[in-house]
Amino acid sequence: MAFKLNHLPKRTEKPREKGMALVLDKGLSVREVEDFCRSCSNYIDIVKLGWGTSYVTQNLEEKLAVYSNANIPVYFGGTLFEAYVLRDQLDAYMELLDRFNIEHAEVSNGTIWLSDQRKVEIIQKMSKHFTILSEIGSKNPNDIIPPYKWVKMIERELDAGAWKIICEARESGTVGVFRPNGEVRSGLIDEIADQVPVENLIFEAPQKAQQVWFIRKFGSNVNLGNVQPSEVIPVETLRLGLRSDTLFDFYSLDDEEMSQLYADSEDSESKE
Repeated sequence: MAFKLNHLPKRTEKPREKGMALVLDKGLSVREVEDFCRSCSNYIDIVKLGWGTSYVTQNLEEKLAVYSNANIPVYFGGTLFEAYVLRDQLDAYMELLDRFNIEHAEVSNGTIWLSDQRKVEIIQKMSKHFTILSEIGSKNPNDIIPPYKWVKMIERELDAGAWKIICEARESGTVGVFRPNGEVRSGLIDEIADQVPVENLIFEAPQKAQQVWFIRKFGSNVNLGNVQPSEVIPVETLRLGLRSDTLFDFYSLDDEEMSQLYADSEDSESKE
């Protein structure tokens, strides 16, 4: 930090298990990645090359090298995984990850049909070689998974070897843990968090209001996913209470200095 401000919430430090920002790279250029890492690498925990963008990205190896030099792990999006599984090419997909020295992998079934049992089997197989992020939730807004099933799937996939569970929301933030209008399915979140340690979860939250909701709900060190590159620093300010949306959420009104500040302010107003 360039300067010091008292009474900020305690943030975890990299490498983090909680308080992570999973960033969505939709096709940044090598130069953009260089600038991106230079400006906010301290707040980037892992990067997803969204969907199948890695397949059509020019200078992919050079781009991956920039992230690697900044000690930021990268993985290919779940849709690419699903495209390989759809074609019965799981082994080829694993060979692809090895070829590019990718150590993390997403296992998902948000678009293709993949039975819960088959998904667990894939997690068990891939987790022997890669750090697995398993995504739960459909990309179809009409496909509503009841809370008890979310919990059951999360527990099974963690037991199968998943490192983190990503709670689906898509880039739009209008499916999965959100309603089509972007509103949080708060009852679903409450039931999940009541039975699963929150540090094992990454909540996709692309919209600012959604990020604010999760930070207020679970604190500064909640794991957030699908963060846009341009929003990494703004999200960090939300976590620290350095934005109006969370300014008073992490500074206790019971604090002696804050209480005195309010008392002085009230005295000043009464004298006027």
